[in-house]
Amino acid sequence: MSRRPAAVAASVLAVLALGTTSACSGSSSASTSSSGSTPTVKLMAGGLDKQIYLPYQLAQQLGYYKKYGVNVELSTEQDGGVGAEDAMASGQVDMAGAWYVHTIDFQVKGKAVEGLVQLSGAPGEREMCVPKSGVHSGADFKGKTLGVTDIGSGTDTLTQFIGAQKGVKASQFSRIGVSQGSTAIAALQNGKTACVMTTQPTVAAIEKKGIGTSAIDLATTAGARKALGGTWPAATVLAQTSWVNSHKDAAQKVVDALVATMHWINTHSAADIADKLPQSYVSNQLVTKADYIKALDQDKGQFLPDGIMPAGGPKTVLATEELVGHATSKVNLGTTFTNEFALKANETEGFKTTTIPAGPTG
Repeated sequence: MSRRPAAVAASVLAVLALGTTSACSGSSSASTSSSGSTPTVKLMAGGLDKQIYLPYQLAQQLGYYKKYGVNVELSTEQDGGVGAEDAMASGQVDMAGAWYVHTIDFQVKGKAVEGLVQLSGAPGEREMCVPKSGVHSGADFKGKTLGVTDIGSGTDTLTQFIGAQKGVKASQFSRIGVSQGSTAIAALQNGKTACVMTTQPTVAAIEKKGIGTSAIDLATTAGARKALGGTWPAATVLAQTSWVNSHKDAAQKVVDALVATMHWINTHSAADIADKLPQSYVSNQLVTKADYIKALDQDKGQFLPDGIMPAGGPKTVLATEELVGHATSKVNLGTTFTNEFALKANETEGFKTTTIPAGPTG
């Protein structure tokens, strides 16, 4: 499985699939429409209906891709299927809506991938624990069984990191893959795990059922700084550097649309956002629309207002990878992200930026 949060319950995704375009297999590249002027870009996200990835579909709903001159074919990864970042790396799609940490993973493996526009400054996850777990920090992980999206996922890395920060080695507790949605909820209900690391709307469903509470907050930038030692940029748009270099116009148009979306999110309420999203995203077997809005209002602080990679963010993510043994300081952070497109998008539209951009060393 890939190193990213998995998509929401399969039954929900079946509904979502009706409203999204499936990724095509084989080699992919931005192409022009029949008019010869509008590039088409295939983008797969790690769960279009998840709150941490809502900007991709919201941009579509707001008409921003069309406004900025690009046809974006959205698709969502399925449980048990290829991960968005792996689909991008293999050329099945042009871009992936996934976590920035993958750029470091790919560089370690010898593949050049970069983040083009940073959507969040926090993972958007919470460590949800049953009341009797006794878990309040990583120091309490010892001897516990903890649920992660899947072994090797981003939530798996974060779980190990949180424990390691408190001197608890990964060998001192157990980790099992529980996906999210109904399966993550069942893991808590049935006593299979003491905690699960998951995101909205699963968090809201767990709280509403009274099964567990948030023990560790990674859902907001403030929470990420406290738990992870600094801003931890997560949701981003990934693309192979070779693709970016040969499709700069198409890449810029996608970033233009998403930067405009981030400003829209920053200036509108959770209710406004929910009203724009497809009904199946905000009201399903996990949550009601009211639950969705409450959860988004709680965790809306994870989103960056201008799409810029924040200063210090890449270094914090690399420190995570180093501590759990996935990378070393030899990683060249300057090639894992670019602010070129986001800065240009903000300048072109006259948007006021508030994020301090990361420099070449992260």
